[in-house]
Amino acid sequence: MKTFETSAHEADSRYAMLRLGLTLLVMTVGSSGMYVVSVMLPAVQAEFGVARADASLPYTLLMLGFGVGGVLMGKLADRFGVMWPLLIGALSLGVGYVACGMADGIVSFIAAQAVLVGLLGSAAAFAPLVADTSLWFVKRRGIAVAVCASGNYVAGAIWPPIAQHFIETVGWRQTYIGMGLFCGLAMAALALFFRARPPALAVAPADPAGHAGRRRDMTRPFGLSMGTAQGLLCVAGVACCVAMAMPQVHIVAYCGDLGYGAAQGAQMLSLMLGFGVVSRLVSGAICDRIGGLRTLLLGGALQGVALLLFLPFDGLVPLYVISALFGLFQGGIVPSYAIIVREHFPPEEAGARVGTVLMFTLFGMALGGWMSGKVFDLTGSYHAAFLNGIGWNLLNVSIAAMLLFRVRHLRLRAAAA
Repeated sequence: MKTFETSAHEADSRYAMLRLGLTLLVMTVGSSGMYVVSVMLPAVQAEFGVARADASLPYTLLMLGFGVGGVLMGKLADRFGVMWPLLIGALSLGVGYVACGMADGIVSFIAAQAVLVGLLGSAAAFAPLVADTSLWFVKRRGIAVAVCASGNYVAGAIWPPIAQHFIETVGWRQTYIGMGLFCGLAMAALALFFRARPPALAVAPADPAGHAGRRRDMTRPFGLSMGTAQGLLCVAGVACCVAMAMPQVHIVAYCGDLGYGAAQGAQMLSLMLGFGVVSRLVSGAICDRIGGLRTLLLGGALQGVALLLFLPFDGLVPLYVISALFGLFQGGIVPSYAIIVREHFPPEEAGARVGTVLMFTLFGMALGGWMSGKVFDLTGSYHAAFLNGIGWNLLNVSIAAMLLFRVRHLRLRAAAA
């Protein structure tokens, strides 16, 4: 029996594929909090009578909690397996949604979003699952991580129109309570299928000599110290996601300001994230061919193009088209960071380093969501907010280009030597 379980639970096995499918479902349910709060923004602002920047704070603090929680849950998964963080996340997400629906003010609403939905809830269904997936695949690791991370965008494609429908029919409070019951129970049930530990954790310690050379090559990623290399990836992650957050967080409110209504904005958000799923899958396949850094540079450049298109066009049909293009262009950016870490850092440190870089991408989403609302409050328009996003995107592209240049220079120097 032990031999059968060992062979069944090998990397790239049928079990690994089944686990990947279940991971996609868990992430679709667990990541709902990232997108529902954007749809709730106009209703919450009206309910509590706060400014746009204050109404954006629940999203901002949710994403901060999401980022920190990803590292905490990742360490818990490294020690006990990913099932236990998922069970904690299921309980916290369910209770958090119910608490949001029963909040009596913006402070209690923010607290529920930050701690229960973000830090302890949705965080368990992102970074730990990305790291776990990378340990279950050797061949086509890029596409496997992309499929896993697509759950985050499947959530964005599915949940906004569902939430908007129930907001209009039963109200935002009842919508949150209903989601708490459904998401908490569904995520808990799926978590029970994640008992097995990744085979890579058992194989890596047994073969230290086989990877000794690779460890030596990875002691200075990009020819830099470990801390400097990690820091540059973290800065790039913040920059790309500040830019990414502008349309994702504010497209519903933007459409309302233009007179198109919140329902049209929710449909655009769903379209944007639906095309983001396609982008992540295509980018995963591209990543297996050209590597993580080139994929990051390509995605960052295309995201900048999409942000530029929001400036001259604000008609209803053009906004639908640009929303689709934005999702298609930027969906593969965040998963590429996980591949970059696996390619350039020691594999035994991948879990912690992937979690850290992803935490900073979430910090970028949090900062971008709040910053765009603040810029709107100061200027009365989203035009300056789009320009702000473009500036941050240029920083991300510059870092990716610099790291790629360093890698090519090191290779040329090694070949000459």
